[in-house]
Amino acid sequence: MNAQINAAIALLQQHLGDDLLAVHLYGSAVAGGLKPGSDLDLLVMVGTPLSDAVRQRLMRALLNISAWPATEQLRPLEVTVLNRNALLPWRYPAEREMQFGEWLRDDLNAGRIEPAMTDHDLAILISKARQHSICLFGPTATELYEPVPEADLLRALHDTVAQWNQPDDWLGDECTVVLALARIWLTLSTGEIAAKDVAADWLLERLPAEHRPVLQTARNIYLGTGADDLGQHPRALADFIGYAHLQIERLRTS
Repeated sequence: MNAQINAAIALLQQHLGDDLLAVHLYGSAVAGGLKPGSDLDLLVMVGTPLSDAVRQRLMRALLNISAWPATEQLRPLEVTVLNRNALLPWRYPAEREMQFGEWLRDDLNAGRIEPAMTDHDLAILISKARQHSICLFGPTATELYEPVPEADLLRALHDTVAQWNQPDDWLGDECTVVLALARIWLTLSTGEIAAKDVAADWLLERLPAEHRPVLQTARNIYLGTGADDLGQHPRALADFIGYAHLQIERLRTS
């Protein structure tokens, strides 16, 4: 992991130069521990907007130091780049300059590069980084990022859940959606942001028996101890997601 992180920092410095203000490692690497399919999550702050040319070069360069599935040398990277002037003072939804992830590999290889855009998920990412992160370059996350107001974090959680309404919305991404709902449920109940398996364990103790198999399967997939066959149980999956929607909405409005 250290070699890959060092390579990522060197690449960011090469492409961003003096505009690079900070790099923070967060997510599973520092909270809960890396699992077989875990990304290495990097939150990057720059001082000015990225040009289209820099964005394209950086995105394509990151392809060379990221891999899916993970190998002995490389894990999948998720790199989110934020512009200080678009983020401070805080506003919702905030704007990101760039986000790299393995789910974009085919688009990047075809020359399709996302522009800067607003992203409700930044409220969650910044809250996670402020709670648990390692500063790799620049100031610490708590020094650099303003706390996300509770109301905005709740809005971000709601906006995330609102993306998943019918089977096409989670097709091919069933495990991620199930575990994300567990994490959101825990956060709304406790105020904490927990790792996927921790959130699953917490919710399994509170979930009606008929919905536990879906969550248990997702947990096992995440830990690398079970087959990814959630897509073969569409009714049970839809029932779990519908039930989670209902309970999360009740928590949000209570």
